Amino acid sequence: MTERVNVGEAIARVLEQHDVNSIYGVISIHNLPIADAVGRREKIRFVAARGEAGAVTMADAHARFKGLGVALTSTGAGAGNAVGSLIEAMNAGSPVLHLTGQVEREYLDRDASFIHETKDQLTFLRASSKAAFRITSPDNAVGVIREAIRVATTVPMGPVSVELPIDVQAAEIDLPLDLGPVKALQLPQANDAEIELIRQQIQQAKRPVFWVGGGALHAVDEVKAIADLGIPVVSSTHGRGILADAHPRSLGAFHNSAGVEQLIKESDLLVVVGSRLRSNETKTYSVEFPENILQIDANPVAQQRNYKIRHFVCADTKDTLARVLTQLNGTSKVDASYDQAIVAAKDAAVAALRKQMDQYALICDHLRAALPEDGIFVRDITMSGSTWGSRLFPLQAPNRNIHSLAGAIGLGLAHAIGSSVANPDKKVVGLVGDGGLMLGIGEIATMVQENTDMVLMIMNDGGYGVMRGIQNNYFNGRQYYNELHTPDYKLLGESMGVKSWKVGSADEFKTAIQDAVALNGPAIIELDMHAIGPLNFAGPPQKKLY
Repeated sequence: MTERVNVGEAIARVLEQHDVNSIYGVISIHNLPIADAVGRREKIRFVAARGEAGAVTMADAHARFKGLGVALTSTGAGAGNAVGSLIEAMNAGSPVLHLTGQVEREYLDRDASFIHETKDQLTFLRASSKAAFRITSPDNAVGVIREAIRVATTVPMGPVSVELPIDVQAAEIDLPLDLGPVKALQLPQANDAEIELIRQQIQQAKRPVFWVGGGALHAVDEVKAIADLGIPVVSSTHGRGILADAHPRSLGAFHNSAGVEQLIKESDLLVVVGSRLRSNETKTYSVEFPENILQIDANPVAQQRNYKIRHFVCADTKDTLARVLTQLNGTSKVDASYDQAIVAAKDAAVAALRKQMDQYALICDHLRAALPEDGIFVRDITMSGSTWGSRLFPLQAPNRNIHSLAGAIGLGLAHAIGSSVANPDKKVVGLVGDGGLMLGIGEIATMVQENTDMVLMIMNDGGYGVMRGIQNNYFNGRQYYNELHTPDYKLLGESMGVKSWKVGSADEFKTAIQDAVALNGPAIIELDMHAIGPLNFAGPPQKKLY
């Protein structure tokens, strides 16, 4: 017999068939049929975020580990609150399914002042998502949800929003037999001529350099094999750990240090693998690259996007590198003098950053010593995150350094919660600044309620430290609007039932982080930056604009 269910339950069953084990959301009168079905069936964990922005950001982090993240929001202002987080997921290429309620079909687009209604919601969802759908037929709901999942998980991946009018969610339908899973479109494959071209370019080069990004996160073995041939590898911050920092030819994400810049400039072949060559990592595209650039990317739009590329191969990075390595057949590019230059460039970059960081380099050391090697470090866009967090903190595997790719502050706590829920067997440390934390401070309550096994490090300098640096460098030292009143975060944490510390030195932090990591559950450490000392940071690398 055909089973009759409402659309809310049909959607829950589709998600179950796609191995979704967690949904992040805020319940509302315009999404309760879906939430009710999830609750009744007891097969998917519902993480009750304190805001829609936090819910989508948590789903974004979850997607980076599990291949699909799901967020549930209300309509109108609720959907609008999610826009910034959808933009982040777009920049990160995170496959997120964003389910949002909508008013009854009878009142859609009528400007009838219906509660929670907003003008052109589908338009702003399309603008901030990879795609957006509106379901107006209950019988079509399962098909649209499955298509949304396929679109979200097809490279270039990204968030997909689906509007569900409340009367559609509540309508009963015959449950379709096919609920999933659906498969993303296959990644493009390089042809034999393109593989031969790449082989020739590598074989002929005397001093090649590889630059790897997020599109190579699944190509760890292949990138290591390239480095083992004698080729240095620099990574985007998103690509940190694809090649372990411990590898002698890893240049990490020190692409803005003088020695590494010189190596890139003087190379006779730069192979860019799965990287968007972002502005903040190329000094607004002013880092000098050699004329001979070969780019491998599964997204055809990447061709000539930021730099003039001599050879472009639209293909899956892992498959392409594996086939090239087979053709190279163990060819050695090892050169003793080149290896010395590689080590010297990285050592100089590390030494310069440690000197700049002073006491904060020790904090980095203490965190690395306390966090298990498979632990996950999540950083907000804050001074510590953009300096020692993005480059100095050692990483030996990918997806252990989660951060905002759009460069927005305020996402770190929610990203850390999503990372922790997605990885219950791993310790998570979230690094945030006091300025950014205030954008989503309510999610501390989510962290506690979900009992996430994570430590929240709050770098408190009483304001926007990044802005202070930029104003000092580019506005003749004039300082405006960057001083912020902050609470006592230790007391705030304790009021929510969280074990909390406040430290004013690297030595105090060493003890606190060891104790916090040893806990099974949430913890907070507030670092008083005024007591620790100045963190020298001039803002993100950029051309002088002012």
